[in-house]
Amino acid sequence: MPQRFRTETDSMGEVEVPDDAQWSAQTQRALNNFKISELTLPFAFIRAVALIKYCAAEANSELGLLSQKKADAIMQAALEVFEGRWQNQFPVDVFQTGSGTSTNMNVNEVLANLAKRNSGVDVHPNDDVNLGQSSNDVIPTAIQVSAARRIRRKLLPALANLRAIIQHKAAEYTDVVKTGRTHLMDAMPLTLSQELLTWDAQLGQAEQRLEAILPQLYSLPQGGTAIGTGVNAHPQFAELFCQSMANFTELPFTSAENKFAGIAGQDVAVATAGIISSVATVMMKIANDLRWMNSGPLAGLGEISLKALQPGSSIMPGKVNPVIPEAVAMACAQVMGNQTTVNIAGQSGNFQLNVMLPVIAYNLLQSIELMWKSANTLADQCINDFQVNQEQLNAALERNPILVTALNPVIGYNQAAAIAKAAYASNRPILEVAVEMTDLSEADLQRLLDPLQLTEGGLSK
Repeated sequence: MPQRFRTETDSMGEVEVPDDAQWSAQTQRALNNFKISELTLPFAFIRAVALIKYCAAEANSELGLLSQKKADAIMQAALEVFEGRWQNQFPVDVFQTGSGTSTNMNVNEVLANLAKRNSGVDVHPNDDVNLGQSSNDVIPTAIQVSAARRIRRKLLPALANLRAIIQHKAAEYTDVVKTGRTHLMDAMPLTLSQELLTWDAQLGQAEQRLEAILPQLYSLPQGGTAIGTGVNAHPQFAELFCQSMANFTELPFTSAENKFAGIAGQDVAVATAGIISSVATVMMKIANDLRWMNSGPLAGLGEISLKALQPGSSIMPGKVNPVIPEAVAMACAQVMGNQTTVNIAGQSGNFQLNVMLPVIAYNLLQSIELMWKSANTLADQCINDFQVNQEQLNAALERNPILVTALNPVIGYNQAAAIAKAAYASNRPILEVAVEMTDLSEADLQRLLDPLQLTEGGLSK
């Protein structure tokens, strides 16, 4: 059947809108104007905008600026959107007006139409749903609310899950010693537990950075309206709005002391993107360490065996690849690219308004999502069940000439270097060569070169 249309009107005149659409004229104009990509803003962001409308209606009702009937209708419609019932009604391209006005109006129009349908009350998208607001403070606020909620509810729990699995795995291998590597070359030994707990410490530092940025994300510019002066918003609106937001989300949102800064700049989003990129840096290190440790199985390091999840080649039978670390590494690369986009977009705060808000929202939220899903995938499908190849670890450790470093305090660097070179050249264990080239007894050398003891640090005696 041919699509049917209805005529909607805005301040610029009439426009044809699909009859089954919940949006109105301004959204349709955006759809007609912006056909740059097939990307739309994440629904986490749309939910944040709907939540802003909910809290704004509650605040305006309490201030006596909006009738209780209209406020209830808007709040009910906002809850429907927040709960995911109308996800197909927000089709505006990410690459749109830089303030995100098209997305703000998309939400305003959908909520107005839903409110009217549910209650029979005539609700206007600008005068009622957008009362005391501007796209210029709604969209920056939505960036901060959606990012804060995703970090608190998704990313931090995912990192905690990954750390817990790493810690559990490390506890199994406190006495498993392996060759350390610097510059991808043999180095002093460490336990597998020490190697895993290095990842854990790096993730813990990333968690601290995320926790540190949250108070800035909680400080909202809502109520600053067009440029930060608060024009057309009740003087008490911002505080009441933030109280409502804090009550709904159970997060400590507050009203920003300087709302100009939250509208003109996107410094907090830029800083947050940088921290998420630092999470990606840690995750890529872990992913690549796992790939190297699993490499082989015959011609690589072969220190561990990752669980086989799928055939690795369309031409080489029996080949199995480290697909989870590879997927995570690609996600990390995407996040690092997203940070560059947010950095550039953050520089577009011309005078009183940043004009790349939608692309900041898209990239920041995508980065958060990629990292929390990658963390859970790496934990549950990779680290949780890898197996250690003890014989391979022992074979490499026995022939590691760098163990001779432990003899430096006893025989000196130059003689130790000569022993290491001789061991390399003859492909013999360092203990065997050291017995021949020093006056130390084999018992003393065994004690001095004990790999497990060397993992505990200190001076050889």
